[in-house]
Parts: sequence; structure tokens; C-alpha cells
Amino acid sequence: MPFLTARWESLLLLNYACPTELLAPLVPAGTELDLWQGEALVSVVGFLFRDTRLLGVPVPFHRHFEEVNLRFYVRREEDGEVRRAVTFVREIVPRRAIAAVARLAYNEPYVAAPMDHAVDLGAEAGGSVAYGWRHGGERFLLSASATGPAAFAEPDSEARFITEHYWGYTRQRDGGTVAYRVEHSSWRLWEAEDASFTGDATGLYGPAFAEVVAGPPRSAFLAVGSEVSVWPGRRIDLG
Repeated sequence: MPFLTARWESLLLLNYACPTELLAPLVPAGTELDLWQGEALVSVVGFLFRDTRLLGVPVPFHRHFEEVNLRFYVRREEDGEVRRAVTFVREIVPRRAIAAVARLAYNEPYVAAPMDHAVDLGAEAGGSVAYGWRHGGERFLLSASATGPAAFAEPDSEARFITEHYWGYTRQRDGGTVAYRVEHSSWRLWEAEDASFTGDATGLYGPAFAEVVAGPPRSAFLAVGSEVSVWPGRRIDLG
């Protein structure tokens, strides 16, 4: 049974080239960086959780909320397949209880902060999205727009690389790694227009990552979203 089910909607993904030496210390044991055309990428991702359920049960006052995360990409070969995955540097949600459950269940790097959003996005016409939050006295805003109908990403495209990772790997305090499966259908998406991330992220991500995301993104996508299932985590065998 999935640990969590929800619908992820109105995803905004801003993508940046990142030095591999910055990411290397954060790579979970048993995995390796997953590169796009030889380059390591990080993404700032904002989206909406809808109809969130834990073990099939809706939690009052915690079903609909925003999340913004900073993530990068890893891979691991297991059981004869290459499992392409995401690993998180920081995840932000608006409620302390949500952050606490995620830290307890997976040791994910969640924090709680006041958040807001403005979304006017349709799969056939496009529109705009914005995700805002406050952390350490700083105001942040993630925003973009799109026009026309959304479409599925081309095979072997950067958009497909960014949006189709179906595993998560998380470092544990004892040096081990927990893996969990994430199921969702392929997303219809747009190449985002006027994409920006504003706010001094030094206190949020640290000075090195703040420098990475300070400039314009190398690419940006908006995605319609879908139903998702996140399965319970398990420790991987490191031999």
C-alpha cells in the first residue's frame, strides 16, 4: 500500500547547471550523479499538493498545500534496471506537521515556512503560476507563465530527463540510504516563459547553492501534473 497518495498540480521547474563538486558530498551512498549530457543539474520545483492521504486516510487541514524544493538527480542500477531518482537539498511546506512526518518517515530535509500561491493554469490554454514563501526574514518568489496547449515531452529531451524520475534516494544519519518509489503518469508540459526565482537564498540553501540559483535558469518547464503514489521507503543493501 502506498505511504502517501495525492495529486501534484501546476508544477514549475527551474533548472540550473551545478558544479559536480558541490553535489558530490550530498550523493546518497550506493548511488551516483545522473548527468544530463555530461552536466549536473539542480532544479527549484514548486507545485501544489491536492487531496493528500497518508495510508489512504485524509488528514484534516493537511490535504491541500504548497511545496517548493531544491533537488538534484542520481541513479542506481538494481535488479537489472537503472533506477533514475531525485535527491533533495531542501524541501519547504507550510505546515510543521507535514515537515515532521516527512523527516520521521524518510529523513527528508523538510522545513516549514509561511507559503502562498497564485495559479491560473489550464492544460489547453496555459496561464501563469507563482509560489511565494518567507524564510529567515527573506521573501522568495518562484514564477513563470506559458501559452498554448501543454504537450508530452519528446523522448531523450531535457524536459523528459527533468520530469521522469520515478525513485527517491535519501541519505540517513548513519550513512545509509533509503529508497522509495514514486509512481505517476507522464506529464503534459510547456516550456515556461518569464521564469524567475527571486530572493537571496544564502540562508535557505547555503552560499554555494545560492550562487547557483542566483542567475537565470538554463531551462524552465511548467507541467499540468497527475495523481501520484509514494511508496514506503526501504534501506538499500550497500554490501
